[in-house]
Amino acid sequence: MPRVPILMPQLGESIAEATIVRLPFAAGDEVAGDIEVLEVETQKATMGVTAPCRGRIAEWTVELGKSYPVGSTLGWLEVTAEDAARLGLDEPTSAPMMPAPEEQPGESRSSTETQTVTPLVRGLPVPAQASAAGYLSPRMKARMDELGFRVTDLAGIAGSGAAGRVTIEDLEAYLRRLAEHKQTPASSMRVAVADAMRRSWSRPLATVGRMVRLDVMLAHRKQSNPKPGPALYALRALAVALGENSAPGGRLIGRKIVHPKSIDVGFAVETEDGVLVPVLRDADKTPLATMVARYHELVELGRQRRLPANAQGGSLATVTNFGTFGLEWATPIPLPEQTLVLGLGAGKIVPEWDGKSFQPATEAQITLSFDHRVLDGGAAGRLLARIAELFQTPEKL
Repeated sequence: MPRVPILMPQLGESIAEATIVRLPFAAGDEVAGDIEVLEVETQKATMGVTAPCRGRIAEWTVELGKSYPVGSTLGWLEVTAEDAARLGLDEPTSAPMMPAPEEQPGESRSSTETQTVTPLVRGLPVPAQASAAGYLSPRMKARMDELGFRVTDLAGIAGSGAAGRVTIEDLEAYLRRLAEHKQTPASSMRVAVADAMRRSWSRPLATVGRMVRLDVMLAHRKQSNPKPGPALYALRALAVALGENSAPGGRLIGRKIVHPKSIDVGFAVETEDGVLVPVLRDADKTPLATMVARYHELVELGRQRRLPANAQGGSLATVTNFGTFGLEWATPIPLPEQTLVLGLGAGKIVPEWDGKSFQPATEAQITLSFDHRVLDGGAAGRLLARIAELFQTPEKL
């Protein structure tokens, strides 16, 4: 009887392999079409692999507990000739051997001689795509170095080379088109910010958000002297929450989450040609009232681009108050060495029901952008909920 392969299917867009966790059928068992004949586990879920049609399990070629890539042959199913033809598997499984030509005196067959293989399946069992477009010739690399270009700068160029590869001719044509546009030099800070964002975006990033009541915080601020800014309240709340559980602020290095030695949190300061991130050290151990003077000092030094070395780098998160621009929602990007960035949106007055009537209340959106390798949505949501809770007890900050 014809035999057809049972293949590891494409289980998700980013899933490359799966582990065999259960084999409910043994060799020789009859199975119906579209029935789950084995169970596999990915990093996301446990799923079943179905038989392509009815038949008898001829053999399994896998072992329990081992992982196999998408497209692997997991076993073989004996089927009828009709089902094999319907699946496009009715072609010969091997081509007839052709007699080798007689060797002439003094000649020998090369060990590198290629052989023609007759495909077993008429179509690919899983999606596939070519990746040759990533190749850059030495001449192209030299020209890019001369221009200060990175590979990401080629994203807007339609390549005319093999498999869509961008050639040196494509690059020169692109440069001629650019020459027709107005151009201004990018500052060294802008180039540095661009490089940091490029490296940050190499990770899977996500953002969650929720509303937070600001009335209690605003009342506390009104009575304080000196007055902390809303961003400083957010920074202190984030620091306290991370002091209680530092895992969300950790970094994934290999197979381990590396926790921070101290809760050092930065805050975004806009300058003329970019953004600087001064850092407040041990922010979970420093009371809010003690932070205010140092915070304002670092804001001013940041705007002058005169930050001291001990206030630069090494932070585990950043706080940004995009509400100062009238924005209610944004998805800021963590710095490459960070896992988190907390954003605070513009406050607005909304009606709130107190059980008897509607009363005005001030609310704002807070967002948390995070490295999805370290945090999932649930953990990010719980961290945001704790921050929102701390906003309601500003006297404890």
